[in-house]
Amino acid sequence: MFRNPISTRLFVVVVVRSDNRFLLIQEVMGNRPWYFPGGRVEPGETFVAAAKRETLEEAGIPIILEGILRIQHLPHPTGQSRIGVFFLARPEGNTPPKTKPDHESLGAKWFTLTEVEQLPLRTKFVKPIIAEVLTEGAVYPLQLILPEGNFIGLGNR
Repeated sequence: MFRNPISTRLFVVVVVRSDNRFLLIQEVMGNRPWYFPGGRVEPGETFVAAAKRETLEEAGIPIILEGILRIQHLPHPTGQSRIGVFFLARPEGNTPPKTKPDHESLGAKWFTLTEVEQLPLRTKFVKPIIAEVLTEGAVYPLQLILPEGNFIGLGNR
């Protein structure tokens, strides 16, 4: 029996932490809300590569990924679905956030949770995610996402 393929959009969101500050970008679209760096995974690109690329493009900061905060899947009755990986990262070096607007973002800044509470945010989930990181919520190893056929670390199961 033939089945129509399921169209799946892959995306990444990167929570970049430096001490008690978090990197947010001001989006170009809509009412210019603030959000974590992130975006779609391009064809042939890994989630890890997309996270590093999107953060560099939108915030101007190279990062070191530390782990995975969550993986979200949103199936849709139309046959489309979305899968997103939320990463935790830290800045690589002391590169300041970008300030010159372009088609990726209007700029980026570091904020504390108290400062974030005063911003227009893209979603109501920004603050709880930051609070979860500050209270040392679960962070899963990057090895949760491996290329298909890679069974490193599974032992002799």
